[in-house]
Amino acid sequence: MNIKSLFFLALVLMVILSCNSKEEKKEYKQILYRAVNNKDTATLDLNISDKRFYGRYEISYYKIGKDSGDVRGDIKENTLTGDFHYISNGGSWKRIPLALLKKENKMILGNGVVGTYMNLPCFIQGTLNYNDPKFVFEEVVK
Repeated sequence: MNIKSLFFLALVLMVILSCNSKEEKKEYKQILYRAVNNKDTATLDLNISDKRFYGRYEISYYKIGKDSGDVRGDIKENTLTGDFHYISNGGSWKRIPLALLKKENKMILGNGVVGTYMNLPCFIQGTLNYNDPKFVFEEVVK
């Protein structure tokens, strides 16, 4: 076996092993959160591991309609950052950045100036804050 064949075999083996190293679904904990702001309500159904999260997010606007779709992202310490991909009031698909600060059993929705990086929405550095949040989610006990 020559050196090129050995290198190719090692490369293929690394690719196969890295593809199988994803976190298993059973390592995720499912938590349901709900928030109310005036007459608007939001539900956040998350599957959370140590490093990642995914789930569903729905905002119901009183007498107007709703935004509903999927959320996903990464977790660093007590901050969840990712995006919300949703259909706005039954219209077109949109994608916006999402940031949540976990404090006790609550999730505080972050806000800031939205920009794009590599064609993905994100908060412009230095603008993300958790002051005056639109929603403060509380865990729903089943």
